[in-house]
Amino acid sequence: MFTQTVALKDVKFYAFHGLYPEEQLTGNHFIVDVEVAFEPKGNTEDLERTVNYEVLNQILIEEMRNTQKLLETVVRNMIDKILSTYIFIDAITIGIRKINPPMPGQVGHSFVQLKYQCN
Repeated sequence: MFTQTVALKDVKFYAFHGLYPEEQLTGNHFIVDVEVAFEPKGNTEDLERTVNYEVLNQILIEEMRNTQKLLETVVRNMIDKILSTYIFIDAITIGIRKINPPMPGQVGHSFVQLKYQCN
């Protein structure tokens, strides 16, 4: 059995996610990684039998535009949208880094990651 992985790494966004009202007003820089895995079947040149990373990118764009208080919600929404688009996916890992989160000290980034695994 083969497992195929399709991924986008270091996708950069400026978005308005955050628990505090000022974060939702001023925004911040975010970096998203998404990786999906599935068992390839049939013709590997057929785009209908694989995951189109342009579609993955569009899902990320849409969900990053949808302001949320918690990054956990953003990641979960991305996973739900990917699963509804590609029902054959076996695993998804998505992580979001918030660059220079507004807190005391020198914090390079905060990070939230969620993994989905089909049973």
